[in-house]
Amino acid sequence: MKALLVLLAVSGSAWANDADLLRCRAISDISSRVACYDAIPLAATPAATSAATPAPAAVKPAPAATFGLTATQMRKPEEPNFIESTLLGRIDGWSGSTLFRLANGQIWRVSDDSSGSVTEIDNPKIKITRNSLGTMFLEIEGANQAPRVRRIQ
Repeated sequence: MKALLVLLAVSGSAWANDADLLRCRAISDISSRVACYDAIPLAATPAATSAATPAPAAVKPAPAATFGLTATQMRKPEEPNFIESTLLGRIDGWSGSTLFRLANGQIWRVSDDSSGSVTEIDNPKIKITRNSLGTMFLEIEGANQAPRVRRIQ
């Protein structure tokens, strides 16, 4: 129903006098016909119709920077690009289902099927970074690889 009202509001302001439209339609030369249509005033609507039809709400176009991104992929400007913490416990590597418990209370899980190994270390420092597409990577002190991760708690 709301869509119908918006459609009526938009089309209501574009109504033209039927006689003007018929007169333009009868012109055979294309450029003359277009000029005729262009000369028809668009504000020629009945006063009762324009008063009864609400104005359409202003639609704000999405910025190009967020085009195609879902709401969960769009980052708020005040969010940091990385966090640093300490991994609790001993680590010697990871696989597709590894959970990482951080000293700050967060729990992260490897979100792809990657695997890797590091020299066995207790409570290494870590840095979780976000790339420009919103993907998170866990950089572990002493490791050459950074698994893709997703926060679960």
